[in-house]
Amino acid sequence: MAFNDWLTPISRSFRRKRMKRFVKELGVTAETRILDVGGVSETWETAPARPAVVLLNMPRTRIEMTGPLHWVAGDGCYLPFRDGAFDVVFSNSVLEHVGGTANQERFAREVERVGRGYWVQTPNRWFPVETHLLTPFIHWLPRSWQRGLVPRFTVWAALVRVSPDRRRYYLEHYLSDVRLLGRRQMCALFPSARLVRERICGLTKSLIAVRKN
Repeated sequence: MAFNDWLTPISRSFRRKRMKRFVKELGVTAETRILDVGGVSETWETAPARPAVVLLNMPRTRIEMTGPLHWVAGDGCYLPFRDGAFDVVFSNSVLEHVGGTANQERFAREVERVGRGYWVQTPNRWFPVETHLLTPFIHWLPRSWQRGLVPRFTVWAALVRVSPDRRRYYLEHYLSDVRLLGRRQMCALFPSARLVRERICGLTKSLIAVRKN
């Protein structure tokens, strides 16, 4: 069995549990207006409720979008919506991809501006496995060391079947743009939120900033 064949069901199971918790925490119903920043329609197929969702993502992702959800091209650091336009802003594993500290701060302010409530999830920097590369401890090394190691070997590149171009793009994006966050940084970015810890085997895998509307 290929690695992707058993990784996908595991990811789907985690996603289903996360969406169940999201719906319960924020009281989501079919009438709830949600902006999903950086999301994809597949996320909402696992949700136990069917709210009114607008997907905002980069223009290049349009060809990957499926399903009936409304889609808007945009940048999470500059949301094209009025203040308080949505009941909830939802973001799943996007914050770490937007660039440096200034962009992450801008992203957080935009989420708080546009949503009366929000749910922002990001991988925990202090979880021992780097979840993008599926490789233990590599994210704790200095960036100069990562630049030497990541192009040569990661568990992700060894096991996941992608084209050489996709592999190069993904690894360069990781090295150039991905900035993982810990509890302290998340609390600073979202001071009015409650921080939820998503655990696996007793360790905090993800951090979620939650504010109810």
